[in-house]
Amino acid sequence: MAYDERVGNTEQIHLKDLSWPFWPIVPIYPYGKRRTIRKEVVKDTIWTFDQLQGIFYVVVPIRMTIVKLETGGLLVYAPVAPTLECIRLVEELVAEHGDIKYIILPTISGLEHKVFVGPFARRFPNAQVFIAPSQWSFPLNLPLSWLGFPPTRTQVLPADSNQAPFGEQFDYAILGPIDLGPGRFAEVAFFHKRSHTLLVIDSVISVPAEPPAIVQLDPYPLLFHAKDKASDIVADNPANRLKGWQRISLFALYFRPSALEVMGVGEVILDALKASERSNKAYFGLYPFKWQQNWQRSFEALRGDGRLFVAPILQTLILNRAPAETINWANQVSSWNFQWIIPCHFDSPIKAEPHQFRQAFSFLEKQPAVSAGLFGSNSSPLPEEDFRIMKLIDQGLNKSKIVPPAKDKV
Repeated sequence: MAYDERVGNTEQIHLKDLSWPFWPIVPIYPYGKRRTIRKEVVKDTIWTFDQLQGIFYVVVPIRMTIVKLETGGLLVYAPVAPTLECIRLVEELVAEHGDIKYIILPTISGLEHKVFVGPFARRFPNAQVFIAPSQWSFPLNLPLSWLGFPPTRTQVLPADSNQAPFGEQFDYAILGPIDLGPGRFAEVAFFHKRSHTLLVIDSVISVPAEPPAIVQLDPYPLLFHAKDKASDIVADNPANRLKGWQRISLFALYFRPSALEVMGVGEVILDALKASERSNKAYFGLYPFKWQQNWQRSFEALRGDGRLFVAPILQTLILNRAPAETINWANQVSSWNFQWIIPCHFDSPIKAEPHQFRQAFSFLEKQPAVSAGLFGSNSSPLPEEDFRIMKLIDQGLNKSKIVPPAKDKV
């Protein structure tokens, strides 16, 4: 694929162009100021819009995808924050390819996706909004009307994709809802037939070798995590940006990988007093992390050769609650003849075939459908030791009976 990236003209952008006033609903970085990068991934057909989200500078892309319809107009999958900059980039496509006709919310629980749909829909009053069934939100189960969903234009996706008004151009498959005790999980994968492109939310990802472009617009989070101790002064150069990105990826996917030590309170405070920067931006010098010498091995195993995999949190805390249902869904998705995958996070687009998608879910099987190792490092399991914190969380949730126990592999 040939890519054409577009970001708003920095010289002409004002803070109001980046403003996202509803950030207190989901108070995560970058809070009320969000940049947007548009990338054309299939010429005159598919575009992605990347923004940023994270906690404690563990920042990863959050992505919207827009697809041109053969009948004219555009379909939006998983909207992002409709800042003035973002809307200008969308309206450039509208001017050339027609109105936004459909807006898709393909998940049920994540406020980090849901919160954008209502405000985005208000900017395009002729668009129909389709949502995944069994909507629910965490940490607050807010009514959709409170999030600005237009009641007269919002409807649930039909169970049969052929019944949707865009069914001739797309197949879709609904995973879930999976019962998680106080909440539920679901995802709707969309397949655009003409471009052989699969759109997903969280189910599969691939970690890029280099920091994504949206993360590099403001390198501060990368440099923050490139530190080895609070007193370090980290130069802004490609090596340190890469180091920071590798550590951010490990944080985001494992919470606490095996190569990371969390320091005691006393040591953290003493180090903060020696910190090179003690501003609010630098969390007052607090840097409670100590990386072991071999920490990059964990990233190399995670990255592989651009491996396609299911995120550890989904493996350990969610999809193992419904292994048979998940495998059936993966079988349905892998029956489509896609060549590219666009997830809502990390790398995109990913060159991948249906059997590679299916192989990513082999962790749910006693006897995987595809022999391990057939696709090299892309099919080898992630290091068991890096799952330790995830499994401790799982054990705690099971012990307190907050979530249903994991089910046996199929």
